[in-house]
Amino acid sequence: MDTLKELAIVFGRIVTILPLVLFMTLYMGRRSIGQLPVFDFLAIITLGAVVGADIADPKIEHLHTAFAIVIIAIFQKLVARLKIHNRLFGRRLTFEPVVVIQDGAFVVRNINRIQYSIDNLLLMLREKDVFDISEVHLAIIEGSGNLSVLKKAAHTPVTRKDLGVVDPSISIGYPVIVEGKLYESVLDEFSLSTAWLYHALNQKGITDIEDVFFASINREHNIMITEKQQDITTPQIFH
Repeated sequence: MDTLKELAIVFGRIVTILPLVLFMTLYMGRRSIGQLPVFDFLAIITLGAVVGADIADPKIEHLHTAFAIVIIAIFQKLVARLKIHNRLFGRRLTFEPVVVIQDGAFVVRNINRIQYSIDNLLLMLREKDVFDISEVHLAIIEGSGNLSVLKKAAHTPVTRKDLGVVDPSISIGYPVIVEGKLYESVLDEFSLSTAWLYHALNQKGITDIEDVFFASINREHNIMITEKQQDITTPQIFH
């Protein structure tokens, strides 16, 4: 009998608390659902923990849970307004945008600082329909963790469409060196030798493959190289 009573309490809590959570989430705004900046992410996680504990444990005071949900939502809304009216305060509560690619080359120091792997960045680029980083003028990891990409003018789809330019083939850059490690299978795919690669590196003034952070080649045998110690001055990004 006690079990049925507790199950009935759990059922009652679900049908009453979920509409409240929905209303409070809509009240908090789109940013809480979509971009999820750091503070908004914490607010959503906290809401989930509070609601989950309330539903799972009938001994928790239901009114206290409802009060906590309302206060969390109001607090998040106040912080969001403060971030809008006080930019310095807002920048302290979130991650700054970081330039990870500039003029077709990885910005190594920034990538190391945010602890992103090359594989992760290449995946994010492919999701933006970018298969060769030499096409990228600027790529930025936003505070939300999303990647924003500005292609070079020659590779901007709208510009090429307006000009009626159609490439006879699609150029894709294939990683051949990643953090000093050579992938000979890529060279074999293009019928190229390691001697050809070392010659290309020497022409760029690179004598040790360990100095290469990332290198890729395309079907035209063009090679793009980013050195580990490459010094690139990146612009400051505001949000």
